[in-house]
Amino acid sequence: MGFFQRQTAVAEGQEIKPAEAPALNGAQLAAASLGERRGGDLHDFFRVSPRRVVFGLLDVAGQLQQNRAIVLAVQQVFRSHSVELFAGDDINESDAMVELGLQLNRTVMHAAKGVHACPAFAGCYDEELGTVCYFNAGHTHGLVRDKTGISELMATGLPLGLFSHAIPDAQVVALEQAAALLLVSRGVAEAEGSKDGSGLSPIKDTLQMVAATSAQLICEGVLEAVKSGVTRTHLHNDLTALALLRNR
Repeated sequence: MGFFQRQTAVAEGQEIKPAEAPALNGAQLAAASLGERRGGDLHDFFRVSPRRVVFGLLDVAGQLQQNRAIVLAVQQVFRSHSVELFAGDDINESDAMVELGLQLNRTVMHAAKGVHACPAFAGCYDEELGTVCYFNAGHTHGLVRDKTGISELMATGLPLGLFSHAIPDAQVVALEQAAALLLVSRGVAEAEGSKDGSGLSPIKDTLQMVAATSAQLICEGVLEAVKSGVTRTHLHNDLTALALLRNR
C-alpha cells in the first residue's frame, strides 16, 4: 500500500482532477491520503478572489466505480458555483455558503437520480481576516487547534443528498496566528476508532502533538498515526486529511 498518494484516474476517459493547493497569503492549505483511492472522497481547494480561497472535503457514499458520475458532477458544481458566489468584494459569506450547500445538495440528488448520502465540509478562508466561513453537512467534525487547545466544528446540517430542501447552516470561525484547522474523512475516524472506540479522541491527541510547521506535515502526521489502526476492514474506505494552517 502506498502512502500519501492520491490516485485520481477513473475509467472511460473521465478523471476526477487532482487538486493543487493554491498559494495563500499568510497561510497554507494541503491534503494527503493513505493508500489507493477506492471510495467517494473528494477534496478540493482553489482561489476564488484575491483574498478568498474555497476548500472542501466530501464523502460521496459508495465505491468509486459506482459513484464516479456523482463525484464528477459534485466537483464541477463545487468549483463553478464557488467562483460565482465568493468572487465579489462585497458579499455575505454566510449567505453564499448556504447557497453553495443548496446547489451541491441538488447536484448530488440529480446526478444520483434520487437519494444518495454525501457528508460534506466546505469552507471559505478570508486571508485578510483570518476567518473561515463554513458548513458541515453531516461530516466528521472539523478540528481547530490553537493556543487554548482543540475545539470541534460540529455538524450544521444533515448530509447532502438526502432531502431536496435540506440546507446546512453556515458558521464562522476565526483562526488566530499559528492555529490549524484539520478535516479528516470518515475512513480516518473509523480507523482511529478501532483503537479505543472513539475516532476523534486519538485524532485530537495526534493533532495536539504533531508539529505545525506546515499544513502538509499536519496531514501526513495524522495519517502516519492512523496506519497502525488500518486493517482490511478499513481498506474499502478512503483515508484523507486536509489542513489549513495560518502562519500569520
